[in-house]
Amino acid sequence: MSNFVTTQDGTRIFYKDWGPRDGQPIIFSHGWPLSADAWDAQMVYFANQGFRTIAHDRRSHGRSDQVWDNNNMDQYADDLADLIAALDLSDIILVGHSTGGGEVTRYIGRHGTSRVAKLALIGAVPPLMLKTEANPGGLPIDVFDGIRKGTFDNRSQFFRDLTIPFYGYNRDGAVISEGIVQEFWRQGMMGGLKGQLDSIRAFSESDFHADLAKVDVPTLVLHGDDDQIVPIGAAALSTIKIVTDAVLIVYEGADHGLTQTHQDRFNADLLDFING
Repeated sequence: MSNFVTTQDGTRIFYKDWGPRDGQPIIFSHGWPLSADAWDAQMVYFANQGFRTIAHDRRSHGRSDQVWDNNNMDQYADDLADLIAALDLSDIILVGHSTGGGEVTRYIGRHGTSRVAKLALIGAVPPLMLKTEANPGGLPIDVFDGIRKGTFDNRSQFFRDLTIPFYGYNRDGAVISEGIVQEFWRQGMMGGLKGQLDSIRAFSESDFHADLAKVDVPTLVLHGDDDQIVPIGAAALSTIKIVTDAVLIVYEGADHGLTQTHQDRFNADLLDFING
């Protein structure tokens, strides 16, 4: 099934809802600049395990409405809350990759865990990507200014080029999958330029320390130690110091797009966490 939910500010959010309706729900939140389609393999895998799998296109991404304003992390979290309320979901496993990891973390910060059973942060941006005096391990603002310029100047080419570090295709022995490159480009080009530009600020400058401190459900933090997009030091290795009893899994030599490049291993590890 593919449907839309209308948020409180009138934005239509596209979502997929696969698997048995009486299964425990898993909500997958995608990274920038992608869409719900980034999770298709996981949705099929977990639906076949008896779970109800749901993924949505973030506002201004994929098939959701392209809006001029409110492309920010608070609104992303509130959109997720509207989706959860519309479907009347509970006992949810929240899974967020990259920017999606920020989205699900901010959801907990703003809406609590009354509907949430477990949380999985995969190559996720929390607690803070931007380098500041208080966050010296982050990335300098010049990095994100470069992403903004590349996206604005020639978005189509920039998205193709971004796949090289995203999937670790610039590492010795890596074999480029042209299909993965084209699919990343397709999903990215479905979104709206204004919203995608706004989202760069949302994923890079949002501070999730306070949100992480409110996490009180079992949490998986999974990251590749060769992630060139969201370096592990200021992300996963910092998150586990904040979230009580979080479980850390590090994939040695793995890239940012590990849900695809290490798909079978990732699916098995996530299933073990959910069932554990």
